[in-house]
Amino acid sequence: MPVLNSIAANAEEMKTWRRHLHMHPELEFDCHETAAFVAARLREFGVDELHEGIATTGLVAIINGKGEGGTIGLRADMDALPMPETTGLDYASTVDGKMHACGHDGHTTMLLGAAKYLAETRNFSGRVALIFQPAEEGGGGAGVMVEEGIMDRFDIDQVYALHNVPEIAVGNFYTTPGPIMAAVDEFHIDIKGRGGHGAYPHETADPVMASVAIAQAIQTIISRNHDARQEAVVSVTQIHTGSTDNVIPDTAYLNGTVRTFEPEVQDMIISRMEAIVAGQAAAYDVEATLRYERGYPATVNDADKVAFAAEVAREISGSDAVQDDTGKEMGAEDFSYMLQERPGAYLFIGQGPGAALHNPNYDFNDDISPIGASFFARVVEKAQPL
Repeated sequence: MPVLNSIAANAEEMKTWRRHLHMHPELEFDCHETAAFVAARLREFGVDELHEGIATTGLVAIINGKGEGGTIGLRADMDALPMPETTGLDYASTVDGKMHACGHDGHTTMLLGAAKYLAETRNFSGRVALIFQPAEEGGGGAGVMVEEGIMDRFDIDQVYALHNVPEIAVGNFYTTPGPIMAAVDEFHIDIKGRGGHGAYPHETADPVMASVAIAQAIQTIISRNHDARQEAVVSVTQIHTGSTDNVIPDTAYLNGTVRTFEPEVQDMIISRMEAIVAGQAAAYDVEATLRYERGYPATVNDADKVAFAAEVAREISGSDAVQDDTGKEMGAEDFSYMLQERPGAYLFIGQGPGAALHNPNYDFNDDISPIGASFFARVVEKAQPL
């Protein structure tokens, strides 16, 4: 079965929605205009219930099917990124320093397209809960929506989400059972030494040398403390210190990211990092403080739901266009919080050649909106048939 005909007929309207959203990006939980636009469309479609203000600007819309049954959740993220746009498109961002550079405008559009179809046809049993989520790029909006009780409040049994991928053929899908994306943490290290003249280093406690030593030692966690058969990444991404060539500064700062899949690996990295920071501080006669922040957990797909979702994707795009065992990636996703609460699947959908995600020249490919909307719609119809 290809793209659903009635969804394909709405392709131009979906393009209009998406480009409107692209022109008006909003960040994290501050998605008020985006949420208002989504709510207006959902009311036009005639959803049975519309619940607003969840996690500040999140929405859950309920569409009832034609028979008794459970509730399936479909999720789209709505927030943009704090970066300038350089595409030069007619519908480029109108907000300086904000841009839909990850395609969340497209994700929202795909779910709206599915919502319109499902509200018109209702060829399913039970209910569908359409989840429009803020703050995926920062703030963990999915986790906040879960904390505010959406899974229990709306009796959601299973949950699904899509994310676009440039440089994968248009309409191709890929996913994997079990862990698909990593847990993401960040660390901050503040070093306090004793500054002085660069010509008299013996009179100082040098935070520059301490920061270099700490950065180098942290990289040995993966190479010398970690089982190479388990995926993990530790990256120092910032070192800030000093102001001129002949002054040893008083302070230094380091920052970086940690990616893991297993909690025991995460705990080991934290323990080693604490020991390294304390040890190097003592060696260089400085004070050093580690602040470790656990972020989104690993995104873990349910194996049965992956098999089901891949079957649906094959109906839409064909058998050769779907891979359902592609393995893990070191990126992160806050849909993980929803998958911790309910079984489900997270899939990627190809959008063809173009700039990478989080690139100022990125643009979502409107050609895949009907494909993604058809996937969402058929997931509901096949999971909860009449």
